[in-house]
Amino acid sequence: MEPKIGVYICKGCEISQSIDVEKLVGTALKDGKADLCKTHDMLCSIEGLETIRDDIGKDGVNRVVVAACSYRAFPELFDFGKDILTDRVNLREQVAWCHKPNDDDTQIIAEDYIRMGVTRVRNSEPPQPFVEETSKSIMVVGGGKAGLTAARAAADAGYSVILIEKESYLGGWAAKFSKVFPKKPPYQSPENSGISELIREVESHSNITVKKGAVISKTSGQPGKFTVIINDGAADTELNVGAIVQATGWKPYDFTKLSRWGYGVSPDVVTNIDLEAMVSNGGIKRPSDGKGIDSIAFIQCAGSREPDHLPYCSAVCCRVSLKQALYVREKFPNAKIFIIYRDLRTTAQYELFYAQVQNDDAIFLTKGEIASVNKDDGGKIAIDVRETLLGEDIRITADMVVLATGMVPTTKVDESEMAVEPPEASETTEPASASQDGLTADGKKEAAGAEKGAKILNLTYRQGTDLPTLKYGFPDSHYICFPYETRRTGIYAAGTVRAPMDLSASESDAYGAALKAIQAVEAVARGAAVHPRSGDLSFPEFFMQRCTQCKRCTEECPFGTLDEDDKGTPLPNPFRCRRCGICMGACPERIVSFKNYNVNMISQMIKTIHIPDEFEEKPRILAFICENDALPSLDMAGMKRLQYNAMVRIIPLRCLGSMNTIWVGDALASGFDGVLLIGCKKGDDYQCHFIRGSELAATRMTNVREKLKQLVLEEERVQLHEVAISDYARIPKIFDEFLETIEKVGPNPYKGM
Repeated sequence: MEPKIGVYICKGCEISQSIDVEKLVGTALKDGKADLCKTHDMLCSIEGLETIRDDIGKDGVNRVVVAACSYRAFPELFDFGKDILTDRVNLREQVAWCHKPNDDDTQIIAEDYIRMGVTRVRNSEPPQPFVEETSKSIMVVGGGKAGLTAARAAADAGYSVILIEKESYLGGWAAKFSKVFPKKPPYQSPENSGISELIREVESHSNITVKKGAVISKTSGQPGKFTVIINDGAADTELNVGAIVQATGWKPYDFTKLSRWGYGVSPDVVTNIDLEAMVSNGGIKRPSDGKGIDSIAFIQCAGSREPDHLPYCSAVCCRVSLKQALYVREKFPNAKIFIIYRDLRTTAQYELFYAQVQNDDAIFLTKGEIASVNKDDGGKIAIDVRETLLGEDIRITADMVVLATGMVPTTKVDESEMAVEPPEASETTEPASASQDGLTADGKKEAAGAEKGAKILNLTYRQGTDLPTLKYGFPDSHYICFPYETRRTGIYAAGTVRAPMDLSASESDAYGAALKAIQAVEAVARGAAVHPRSGDLSFPEFFMQRCTQCKRCTEECPFGTLDEDDKGTPLPNPFRCRRCGICMGACPERIVSFKNYNVNMISQMIKTIHIPDEFEEKPRILAFICENDALPSLDMAGMKRLQYNAMVRIIPLRCLGSMNTIWVGDALASGFDGVLLIGCKKGDDYQCHFIRGSELAATRMTNVREKLKQLVLEEERVQLHEVAISDYARIPKIFDEFLETIEKVGPNPYKGM
């Protein structure tokens, strides 16, 4: 269908008081060659929206440019159906509210943005969703508190659930605990975990199939079409599922590494896990002689918050020791109980539980650092403690010592574990494509950065067999916006495999992950994207005739969307795609495109921007800005009425990683004096919404520098910046400082050429 473009310019929100709207009409019709252009006092009103709908219905408008407020405002109002392509031109936050009203430069900005908006829709098409028959069943891996809760939640919502548990019983760690610390008011006494009732509910639920004593041999496919082969020790079973919740929990930190805290000095130095087992199996006794105890010491942070061990806090150890102290108090009322801590962390209402234990005169708590733990001449354990609250070093002797050890996610693989070969799969099961020796099943070397994984899901992804992890071994996510998301679309992490937490937090976590899994199967059935571009119907298309098998797209995609054949040709899995466009930015041949986001579209937009000649002494700066953090930050600067330089033009990108270096070359060759790249902060502390977008943009700066050399231009003409969404006050400073740099290096010699 031939594009018929309608441009609709809003006069409200001070736009008409800052910009000559009638001139913009002329720009849209003459320069942009739009088919029609109308103005309205308030486009978001019922009357304003009806004006657009009437033109769509009566005049056949199929491309709509709404020149009004930010695309983040009222997105649902300006959705006119899947066959109508709509673009938003931000005249409010990015022009009227942040530039001098009724100024020539402000007017030129608005005119540039109108031309860019018309060009965008002219060089785009409405996306057509990729739709195939998919499964809406959900597989939950792990039968502990988080896994059971996620399974029940999804099943209660009407979805078919398959629960896989490698042990012969359900309940995980919770089934091994005699009591748990209190989860409800008045938060004073240990209570039952409630795990037995939850197990009964799950096993009797009509929508849940439970498979115990089963492991996953292989997981292939994509969301909506995962094929999972499980083995129960006797036979393989093939399952087709739509989404996966991984709730495989935690394991204790390696006890053998705790010699500094006395482990191995005596059998009477045990861990908090050992003590729980004692309570559940006959009571607390000294391991060395089986007798009762007169004194016991709990050492907190044994191996935790230590750079050479576990650098993080496991969040629950302090409360576990308080609970276990009450175990001892009940069994041995006259026993002396010591708790030696670095810090006692009992957040929120758990502070009431801490206060209850603290008020017990038989329980002595002291802050201090462990100097040594040794066996004394009488067979007891001597603990030397320094830097105490008492201001002097002390020695504590006890019949038993309990080490509070931290939680390690099951996705964490140590070197010693990696040396152990996994159990052999059934002869009917093909091996997963990636192995722990860094080779694929056919003996080829894995891609750079491939995860060596924990052999839980046994994915056939070229980038590894299991969920990619961060530095502590926890599956990665954007910790603020998408806590359950992993780098594998349609696979969600819940509970202690995702982060250290208690049973109550695991329950809440499981509900969140189950909801995300439901959202994933429903979105995939419509051919829509999940987070962060939720509902996006576009998907990447590959013009394979020009593919050189360079593998950049397959290696750089953070989500494993692309596999490859023996020659390196990409094999797309559309349902894994997050629509970030990183593959588009990676491709040197520009064979990757989306119907509504492609290399040509951005290149044509760049060409529509007015470039003053060198005699006007008005530089032009092009800023490519990530839509996730940088663009909202820019909107916030406008909402705060922060003024910034009128020489800058903004082009939003889905992700800075989608930036193709050809755009930088196009901009500089057409006379722009400088180019800014502004994206999310990379790294673990504040992650890019698309995991690696900002990191890849920084890597591609090497190619940009090469382009600058080809054009014989200074490197200072291109800069990369990272901002958080809260950095709106930095935006004007970034622009001003860059303009100062451009003034020093001088105008672009390609102006007017």
